[in-house]
Amino acid sequence: MVRKLAKRGNMTERMDIALNKFKSRMTSYPPGMCPLVMYRSILQMSMNQSCGKCVPCRDGLVEAERMLRDILNGDATEETLTKLEELCKMISESADCAVGVVAANTVLDSIREFADEYESHIKNRRCVEQVVQTVPCMTLCPAHVDVPGYVALIKNKDYAGAINMIRDRNPFPTACAMVCEHPCEKKCRRSIIDQPINIRGLKKYAVDQIPADQVKTPPANVKTGKEIAIVGGGPSGLTAAYFLALMGHKSVVFDEHEKLGGMLRYGIPEYRLPKARLDEDINAILQAGDIEVHTNTKVGRDVSVDELREKYDAVYLGLGAQLGNRMPVENVNCKNVIPAADFLQKVARGEEIDLTDKRVVLIGGGNVAMDAARTAVRLNAKTVHIFTRKRDDYTALESEIESAMQEGVRFRTLLSFLYLEENKEDPDYISAVWLQPEIVGEFDEFGLVKTEHSSAYPYRFVCDYLILGVGQRCDVADFEAAGIPVNRGRILADESCAIEGAEGVFSGGDCVTGPSTAINAIAAGQVAAHNIDEYLGYHHKIVCEVEAPPSHPNRCIPTGRAEIEERDSFERKSDFKHVEVPMTPEEAEREAGRCLRCDHFGCGSMEGGRCAW
Repeated sequence: MVRKLAKRGNMTERMDIALNKFKSRMTSYPPGMCPLVMYRSILQMSMNQSCGKCVPCRDGLVEAERMLRDILNGDATEETLTKLEELCKMISESADCAVGVVAANTVLDSIREFADEYESHIKNRRCVEQVVQTVPCMTLCPAHVDVPGYVALIKNKDYAGAINMIRDRNPFPTACAMVCEHPCEKKCRRSIIDQPINIRGLKKYAVDQIPADQVKTPPANVKTGKEIAIVGGGPSGLTAAYFLALMGHKSVVFDEHEKLGGMLRYGIPEYRLPKARLDEDINAILQAGDIEVHTNTKVGRDVSVDELREKYDAVYLGLGAQLGNRMPVENVNCKNVIPAADFLQKVARGEEIDLTDKRVVLIGGGNVAMDAARTAVRLNAKTVHIFTRKRDDYTALESEIESAMQEGVRFRTLLSFLYLEENKEDPDYISAVWLQPEIVGEFDEFGLVKTEHSSAYPYRFVCDYLILGVGQRCDVADFEAAGIPVNRGRILADESCAIEGAEGVFSGGDCVTGPSTAINAIAAGQVAAHNIDEYLGYHHKIVCEVEAPPSHPNRCIPTGRAEIEERDSFERKSDFKHVEVPMTPEEAEREAGRCLRCDHFGCGSMEGGRCAW
């Protein structure tokens, strides 16, 4: 009998192409949309995947979708929700395959996670708190910068205007152009067509065309006579000082380091953020109004918290997480063991660390860990190995991990830390790290995989220098002793940055949230400045003197994304020069032209708070 090849391959390939395009619709789901609408869409997809052989999946999912539709329409009761939950439990327990089980469990998850939305739709026939679609890039930027506006200004070659539009919410356009994790790109609606706009790349192009300190800041308001003490000269403290100065208040900044910048200066390597470029932002901030600076001054040592509260009209605590954590194990205080944050600060201060021909081990997978690993490469380490317990531990940006790999950093996962082996010849040093092989297991409630010990023997890895990338903390002991409420090393402040029980004292950034990103610290400084202004009895508004150009419809032609290129890895790993290559004018103009101007097209409120589907 002659056998023939099945002709389904071509159709499967074409469907895969279509599904790949559709996948971007899910990743770019706009913020502000009703979550029940999203879950209904997922349920409908599951219904389409059903083979129709088992009743729970074939008929049960259809009935579940009908009940969910009634809830969205406002035509349901509490009894409807109870029946929906019971039905989905039945489907989950009796469906033959994963299609029905997972679909039913997804609806059950939604009932648990969004109980308030279900209640609002049933009782009030509307979404919670007038749910509305918002512009994704502006919403997901912690500082809520007008991204479409400054992208349009860049397209019009108005780089000074773009910088000032960024400054309307964020006085660090240069630093963020270099190191921001660009959450604004996460749900860019351009993903529906091709790929997100390279927002950070365009911001970098703008500050590459004209230094930030050559762009005049907005005029300051008339002086109010009020003085505010700012503790910490990093991104959070300087942001608060900038906006308070524009409002007409005097800001007095206290910082324990020789120079301003905080972790932007002492925690981020030169090859990622050249300090001369950071100074462009800081110079502009200091020119904005009445800002007085006291460096080499540590609050708690050179001046007390009580003195600040007595002398100034308000106090803002904007401390960074500059102390590296150590693991509570034997030999962790040996001379060749150092936290990643401490290691980076030593290098930033110019302290000599010679790693020539040394085998360096790094435990941890965050951005600080990647910075430390790539710095070790530049200090002539013989080898650099990064160990983590699981792949979820790599929380650094994909681009940072890829760049580290290109520069020769080696990665090993599924190895948990056991202990440090003391050097028998010199007990002040360790000679090896012992690690336990792991195997993956179930996922936890947050979607992260669990691990358990493997039956494989423990793994001994010889090393000459160990860097611990296991987190950072803030130095808040003096503030706690002065009566500022602290819990587990974090200052207790609310969303307005006010500290309950400490009249006139505000706090934000890493010392409140724990170690986070520069843009989150900047956002906290901005919020604190406005709330301090209100506390002092004012309601100043900082007017952005730049307007976004008129918007024009985009033809939505699929176009490649212009990426920020880096110098060749063999070249860049031998020095601390900036690694990124500037965009060309053609790339920047084309990339800015990809913006869909969602501030004018495609986003808006849902009439009357009702779901639009």
